[in-house]
Amino acid sequence: MNVFGVDIGGSGIKGAPVDLTRGELTADRFKLLTPQPATPDAVADTVREVVANFGWSGRPVGVTFPGVVVQGTTRTAANVAKEWVGVDAAGLLAARLGAPVTVLNDADAAGLAEMYYGAARGRRGTVVLLTFGTGIGSAVFSDGRLLPNTELGHLELNGHDAETRASTRAKEEEELSWAHWARRVQRYLVHVEKLFSPELFVIGGGVSRKAEKFLPLIEGVSAEIVPARLMNNAGIVGAAMAAGAAWPDPVVAA
Repeated sequence: MNVFGVDIGGSGIKGAPVDLTRGELTADRFKLLTPQPATPDAVADTVREVVANFGWSGRPVGVTFPGVVVQGTTRTAANVAKEWVGVDAAGLLAARLGAPVTVLNDADAAGLAEMYYGAARGRRGTVVLLTFGTGIGSAVFSDGRLLPNTELGHLELNGHDAETRASTRAKEEEELSWAHWARRVQRYLVHVEKLFSPELFVIGGGVSRKAEKFLPLIEGVSAEIVPARLMNNAGIVGAAMAAGAAWPDPVVAA
């Protein structure tokens, strides 16, 4: 079963069709820059362009969003335009695409993909996936069950929103060395560990491709720490999983 997945980020919007029997993209993903300002209409137009690039029409599409999503409505908008708050995102995108659309939090989507196909497959107990990018997204699982919309990137850490200090964007904007940034990530992981006592941290986002540059530098964390196996494709795969599960003959399970 192939389902289309789209991952909306603060800097880019990317998508591709996904084979849900294997959890793999069936074509190279297509990416466009997130419009600025990232208003609902502008982002919806960009999503339509990404989907149209593959000639995908009339069939289910899963879409991630960088914020809290409740029954298809976006409740927060930390890294996109504030006009997203309270928008029926699923309805807006379905009308724009002319197809059924399922919308969910971006890190939750990545977490689903990693739990089912990736680095956390078969793991029980508490698993925390963290995506480092424009912000910090989170997905928390207990024995494979997702606690939606945790948004742990907004925890207060040393008087700051954690993602303003430990995200990949913070590393780039402040021109931090890997060692300096790893110390910030370490403080953040220690803080999250005190709250959730996970057995496993999965580190996702684009920076997971360079895990060897910073994960070995992190100390003082009891939980196992591993890079995401699906890396920056996890959001696309998880979005497709969510859309596939909402339609007949699903192949996936949370």
